[in-house]
Amino acid sequence: MNSILASRSTFVSGARPIGPRVSVVMVVYQTGEALTDSIRYVLEEPLVDEFVIIDNGSPPSEAEMLRSLGLAEPRIVLQQGHGNVGFARGANMGAETARGEYIIFLNPDANLQADCVEALVAAFEGQPAPTLVGARVMNTDGTEQRGGRRGEVTPVTTLLSFSHLTGRFPGLSKFEIHRENEPVPHAPIPMPTISGACFALRRGDFDLLGGFDEGYFLHVEDIDLCWRARQAGGQVLFQPNARVIHLGHTSLEHPMKVEFHKGVGLSRYFIKRADTVQRYIIAVILAPAILLMSVSRPLIWKLTGRPI
Repeated sequence: MNSILASRSTFVSGARPIGPRVSVVMVVYQTGEALTDSIRYVLEEPLVDEFVIIDNGSPPSEAEMLRSLGLAEPRIVLQQGHGNVGFARGANMGAETARGEYIIFLNPDANLQADCVEALVAAFEGQPAPTLVGARVMNTDGTEQRGGRRGEVTPVTTLLSFSHLTGRFPGLSKFEIHRENEPVPHAPIPMPTISGACFALRRGDFDLLGGFDEGYFLHVEDIDLCWRARQAGGQVLFQPNARVIHLGHTSLEHPMKVEFHKGVGLSRYFIKRADTVQRYIIAVILAPAILLMSVSRPLIWKLTGRPI
């Protein structure tokens, strides 16, 4: 067997293009059936010059499929064998490998729609550094998905949004994080937080921000990156003309484990961004409640039939 393929730090690639303009980075881990379609949509997009896949641990059949694609498709750069290093670390590995002027991070259960890549790249024209551009994340029925565009994520807004109290009491509506029910703008607009399911940065902006904070294992690293971009004097944009269909909840991992990582990530994020003693104390006190609400979400979904 080829010694490269047999090694623990497998690196497989076709003939890589010279000077790619757009690189797509996808971190894969126990994705399930959605992965094949997601990859197909990327490869059907002519503006994607380079497709970096970081395989954090796929079932044997999927891992073999990825190896075959890596050998057959010139645009694919595949890294396998490093184990589950978490999404943030995997995304950084992908960005370190990617050579495009623009880097698009795409979930393995998200399907690029026509003109999505073009719209993402176009939104950067004349924008300051650093700038993040998020896509309009859609459900399969064509409605906008919850979480695609969000306000400021704080301990208070998170607890009130998770509990749906913002919808039950009009006086609390100003604390609602999610904005998918607001009118869809005609052009890119500033937005405190966008979804990590599909978003783009310029290479220089990613380097300026130092990439993802690898202290997050799964979830919240996108929220953290948006916050740091704004802290650095840059901005976050929601691009309504860049559409992507996000299936969601396709992971073969148990939902409670996934939500546990989200709760831990949110608690870490609130403690990290606390800029006063009072906010630090609030973040620490609310951390158990946030973790409990996160891990209970799968049960609530099952009982109510809808995500929260």
